[in-house]
Amino acid sequence: MAVRPWGFKSPLPHQFFPMSPARNILLINPWVYDFAAYDFWMKPLGLLYIAAVLERRTSCRLDLIDCLGHDPARAEGPLRLKPDGRGPYPKVEVPKPAPLKRVPRRYSRYGIPVPLFREALDRVPIPDLVLMTCTMTYWYPGVQTAVDLVRKKFGGVPIVLGGVYPTLMPAHAAGHTGADIIVRGAGENKILPLVREVLGAGSFNAEEFAALDDLPDPAFGLLRDRTWLPLLTSRGCPYRCSFCASRLLYEGFEQRLPSSVVAEVERSSARFGTKHFAFYDDALFLNKSGHLVPILESVLVKGLNVSFHTPNGVHVREIDEEFAILLRRAGVKSIYLSQESVDGKLLKERSPKVLPGDLARALACLEKAGYGRGEISVYLIVGLPGQDAATIRESIRAVRELGAVPRLAHFSPIPGTPEFDTLARRGVLAPDSDPLLHNKTALPYLGGDLSPEDLAEIRKIMPIRNG
Repeated sequence: MAVRPWGFKSPLPHQFFPMSPARNILLINPWVYDFAAYDFWMKPLGLLYIAAVLERRTSCRLDLIDCLGHDPARAEGPLRLKPDGRGPYPKVEVPKPAPLKRVPRRYSRYGIPVPLFREALDRVPIPDLVLMTCTMTYWYPGVQTAVDLVRKKFGGVPIVLGGVYPTLMPAHAAGHTGADIIVRGAGENKILPLVREVLGAGSFNAEEFAALDDLPDPAFGLLRDRTWLPLLTSRGCPYRCSFCASRLLYEGFEQRLPSSVVAEVERSSARFGTKHFAFYDDALFLNKSGHLVPILESVLVKGLNVSFHTPNGVHVREIDEEFAILLRRAGVKSIYLSQESVDGKLLKERSPKVLPGDLARALACLEKAGYGRGEISVYLIVGLPGQDAATIRESIRAVRELGAVPRLAHFSPIPGTPEFDTLARRGVLAPDSDPLLHNKTALPYLGGDLSPEDLAEIRKIMPIRNG
């Protein structure tokens, strides 16, 4: 078998070669199968970048079925969305897969009803190629369902799967999803050679994108709801937190030119009327004087009437008084701080991006800039190997005493990270365990250091929050 340029050994079946002159490509963002899911500024940004490359360099017709997209015209009931676009997904309870039977929680399919998906398949032209994505490793049942329905409708159409899950677990994705081709890592320089090989000779050039700034704006025109849009200003993270997969997905660290970011915001605001933008960066505040500061200053100079949100969490250590004032003035409405813990030993060994005392100083700066402390959320990691309940409760109390809102970030074992290796050595997870067992809800029932009873006690001291 030849090693394809998209990074996975896969022979291409004969039916992948020359088809009809018309080229139709269908993009699908599948459902989430999980114990809980909430639309916390989630959109398939990687798939939308791929679509933008195809729009620029080919004459293919593109259609998107976003199983996680909100469509008021097609909803079975009223949408309970916040003004900034967040809200619950529709859900249907489904049987738990065998590996999760011991977890005493309801398991559901989140997203649009299956009949609406079938209707969408009826409306699109017969595709010559289907592109899918998948984020969490344990969300692969959504891919399986989508692939099965596509096969029933369109037969042997070639299906390509990319995203976080196939990047981290390509062999599992190839063996269990039904997709024909697995793409690992960033796909902007792989999609054109792949399309040309799958669909036959074409008139387009396999353009190379050397940097993020070379990419076209994501194909947001394919989305139904553009109340808010994702915004990627950098890729990668120079830190090496023991529980994070960032370095596995992108080894380096690259930041866009501030002028490029602001121009994208301007275009999206003008074209779609978008008022809310969610930063998708893993390290948004790093090199702030050369990156985010000029971005936000330009937003102010241009008088853009937009708001920003930071769902991925931001580095607490980078916040000072001047920066906090700029964040407030430029419309950064939702701030989520990645403190992780107040345990100095844990931070030193597992999350060296922050120190225990950084949080109090950052909150003081943000308050002085005009933020209410109750507006600021602080992520605290829960469930790391060796982490005890008492330390977590201490962190929650510390955040509450400072007036901010603690948010539990439940640890999910990610293959290739040091924490996953620890669990494998201890026999909690097999190295080749079913990705369903990576689910953060399942770990306490598999022999993690925190029991379900520990988590129940921890939740008792958490503040009630909405969204």
